Amino acid sequence: MPTYGKFPDRWVEEVRQRADLVQIVSSYVPLKKKGRKYWGLCPFHGEKTASFSVDPEAQLYYCFGCKAGGSVIRFVMDMEHLSYPETMHYLADRLHMPTPQMEEDPEYHIRKSQRERLLGANLEAARFYHQLLYSPQGAASLEYLHGRGIDDSVIRRFGLGAAPDSWDALLKHLTELGYTEQELRLAGLIVVHEAEPATESSPARPRRTFDMFRNRAIFPIIDARGNILGFGGRILGKGEPKYLNTSDTPVFNKRLGVYAANLLQKERNLDRVILVEGYMDVIALRQFGVPGVVATLGTAFTPEQAQYLKRYAPRVYLAYDGDSAGQHAILRGLNILGDAGIPARVLDFPDGLDPDEFIRRDGKEGFDQLPAVSPETYRLRRIRDTLDLTTKEGRTEYAKQAGPILKGLEPVELENQLQDLMLQTGFSREVLIAQIQVSPTLAPASPVSSPHRNIGIVQPKASLPGQEVSEALRSEEQMISLLATGKVPYEDIVTEEDFTDPFLQKLFRLLISGRSPASIVEMLESAEEVQRASLLMMSPQAEDVNEMLQMAHQAMRRIRLARVDRERTALEKQMRELPENERPQLLPKLLALQKERDSILKQK
Repeated sequence: MPTYGKFPDRWVEEVRQRADLVQIVSSYVPLKKKGRKYWGLCPFHGEKTASFSVDPEAQLYYCFGCKAGGSVIRFVMDMEHLSYPETMHYLADRLHMPTPQMEEDPEYHIRKSQRERLLGANLEAARFYHQLLYSPQGAASLEYLHGRGIDDSVIRRFGLGAAPDSWDALLKHLTELGYTEQELRLAGLIVVHEAEPATESSPARPRRTFDMFRNRAIFPIIDARGNILGFGGRILGKGEPKYLNTSDTPVFNKRLGVYAANLLQKERNLDRVILVEGYMDVIALRQFGVPGVVATLGTAFTPEQAQYLKRYAPRVYLAYDGDSAGQHAILRGLNILGDAGIPARVLDFPDGLDPDEFIRRDGKEGFDQLPAVSPETYRLRRIRDTLDLTTKEGRTEYAKQAGPILKGLEPVELENQLQDLMLQTGFSREVLIAQIQVSPTLAPASPVSSPHRNIGIVQPKASLPGQEVSEALRSEEQMISLLATGKVPYEDIVTEEDFTDPFLQKLFRLLISGRSPASIVEMLESAEEVQRASLLMMSPQAEDVNEMLQMAHQAMRRIRLARVDRERTALEKQMRELPENERPQLLPKLLALQKERDSILKQK
């Protein structure tokens, strides 16, 4: 995890110490104590035998199956799909600790109180709309939802509701609950038109206050924490706009989140997120058992939403409508995902159907068999649709426009595309390759594959089980494990020069500087280093300090024997390469090494 300068180190350390890793992990998966550690089924990958270990002393976890490891901060980041700053706020709230920003910002508590009030108003509004759905005033909305194939269990799952055909039903209800007109306006639940004086061209207009949503089926917008941020409303009958969405408010920014974020949050080990255009597409696909489906919130797909989805799965599938607007949105979405380095695919719906229509016609089995088209194939298809390939000019233009799209592809992918392009244009392979090489570079295409967003499962170096490791390197790793307990003094036992592995040297320097194992893990940049350090700094199997000291001395004995043997082997090789008359010059060094080796062997 890279370091951040937003929070003071002292405050982060206090959060880390107060956030009990065992307690937090136990809120997600059951743990059973075995010896000094706790064990359970890994929450990051499916398994039947517990391989997930939590060390309460080191405040580290490690999975011997998927190699996920880290501190309490990394665990919360991965489980809750949060950024580092979001995680620190999450933990601070859980521990009832003020953040540094709160202490320095006198208006923070005012804003926090306002946020809680607006979220409370939204929650009460959602309850009002949902209860109204099953009353005579909500009959039209209920009939619409049932007519779209949505049953009552799905209605409850998504919290769907009905806004009555009334100017102020919600306003009256929420003011009776104690919410002010100003709060309801800030939440986007009501609209206020201020009074206007009369002019020569128009009469005076009185002040008017009315509900934002009227005579619409209601779709609550819920975030990953379960907060209701706003609403979407689908008009019943004729009228515009067809869908009305809550405008940006102090608690809602439509550019940042997605519809069904609360459901996405609960899903584990997704291999892809499916992004659709509308609320009904999300509901229909999920009703048929398709996981990982979300939608944008009444706005075009944004880079912020791309980064948000990146937390949940390694790739994103675009499943937009088959009309021209949907196809244009796909091209824009592919560019955004490519810029974010997120592998993407396009689900190809036949007959111009949208996802809702298709899955109700062909079911989940048909949906699962839909071809997932690569960005390059999709872009080429869109170009091809605008050209007449029966003409020489059309084929030539197609080959020219294909060049930037295919530039930078992996050889195997390029070969597949070239085979089709040769058939479609009539140009030879050599000509097409030459055209690709001279073409300008297009916006970066999504890579074919990517490691998982947050767990970062990468096979580490030789320090992990299943790989051959020399006895000396294993002893160096054991020394790091012993030093990480804080119970083994390094003075007069080990120095930095005793470590041959640069990574172990780095861990040694950090440990003797006074940093805790958990804080060291959080400083590491790569997933490989995090995994290796987490495993190494878990508490060693030792009963007391004396046993640990004995283990340390034995490890150092093996480390120093290995060093002497390496030096002696190198010296013997050097002697063999020298002229015979020069070899005696090295004998004193060789004898000294032998004497040192004998001395080490005599040590207990």
